[in-house]
Amino acid sequence: MTTFDALFFHFFQHYKIKRNKKANSIATFYVTILQCSLLLLLGVFFAGFFRQMHVTTMSAPKAWALFILVSVFLYFKNWMQYGGRKRKVLNAKMLKKKKLSYNIWMLWLLPLAILGLTFVLFQAI
Repeated sequence: MTTFDALFFHFFQHYKIKRNKKANSIATFYVTILQCSLLLLLGVFFAGFFRQMHVTTMSAPKAWALFILVSVFLYFKNWMQYGGRKRKVLNAKMLKKKKLSYNIWMLWLLPLAILGLTFVLFQAI
């Protein structure tokens, strides 16, 4: 079980109590936003690194188009992964383990902090 699986089930269990019908959608959205923000941070880091090394790999519009395509792919991958049988199997495994005790507000601020770090890094290059 990956870190993203654990975070998905933490969100799923938290929102299952409050919003039973939307819990899966909210958890899938959160995991996708977190993965996309990490992908953006890595992309900005490598863009700055390649610029310092004077390597021209691809133009900025092509890089943004690639980021959007990968983000859509990540959403559909997460939707397929956490919407079917695998979610039920992982949910059964998570019920046996101790529940995670993360603060839900801190987890919502995690992608925002990553995006803030990305913005600072983007301004630096």
